[in-house]
Amino acid sequence: MKLAGVGIWSSQLRYGDLTQSADAAAELDELGFSALWIPDVGGPVFDAVANLLQATSKTVIATGILNLWMHEPADVAAQYTSLTGKHGDRLLLGIGVSHAPLVDSGNPGRYKKPLAATEAFLEGLDTAEETVPVESRVLAALGPKMLRLSATRANGSHPYLVTPDFTATARETLGEGPLLLPEQTAILTTDADHARSIGTEWLRNYLQLPNYANNLLRSGFTQEDIDTVSDRLFDAIIAWGDEAAIARRVDEHRSAGADHVCVQVLDTDPQAYPREQWRRLAAALN
Repeated sequence: MKLAGVGIWSSQLRYGDLTQSADAAAELDELGFSALWIPDVGGPVFDAVANLLQATSKTVIATGILNLWMHEPADVAAQYTSLTGKHGDRLLLGIGVSHAPLVDSGNPGRYKKPLAATEAFLEGLDTAEETVPVESRVLAALGPKMLRLSATRANGSHPYLVTPDFTATARETLGEGPLLLPEQTAILTTDADHARSIGTEWLRNYLQLPNYANNLLRSGFTQEDIDTVSDRLFDAIIAWGDEAAIARRVDEHRSAGADHVCVQVLDTDPQAYPREQWRRLAAALN
């Protein structure tokens, strides 16, 4: 599978009302977004995937990220085969190890050797009765070892909470060929205070997870940046401003080596579908 253009990353499409999600997905398909990405933090993720595939005709539906601790490879492979049999080659499995505090919260000590766990999961996909092709899976990869694995055992990487500078570094590690599909968070407002009122606590929650914090430290941010959610860190991770400002950030990722960028829009109500913002971005991004 090749993936280009711009997509939408949305928790609402995953955890919102199925009918509303289908209606929103159909509009996003018509607006020209090339992929819709949904998270997996519990619950029947493939029911949501099936709902979105049924509602769309062109758009790729991607998991961002399928939590490998929550699934058996054989079951994932069977779901993949069933869904692609019905809807064609429009399902991209983003797979990842999540984060130790989340995985261990219900089963202390379960999160260990994430690289080995990922390799074992991919081996399970390869040896299942109904396999998942390498070209239809990407990995959540931030560190160099996981990035290299995503270039050899998958079709590339879907990094989350990263900057264009990280995208450039990731492309160097991946080399030419593997897909590089970063997520970019965005807030459509030209008011800095309003942007920070929407995004600061959202970002702070992610910075408590060690995989993200460690990657930002490797990227040149300081522990003080992380502890205080500094303006420097906020502005590097979250693109805010008008449509042109968001488009410039997306273009920075592309110039750094991204094949496709998926935009996650934050708004004052985290449960609401930001459909007006999606419409505003469509003309600028597609």
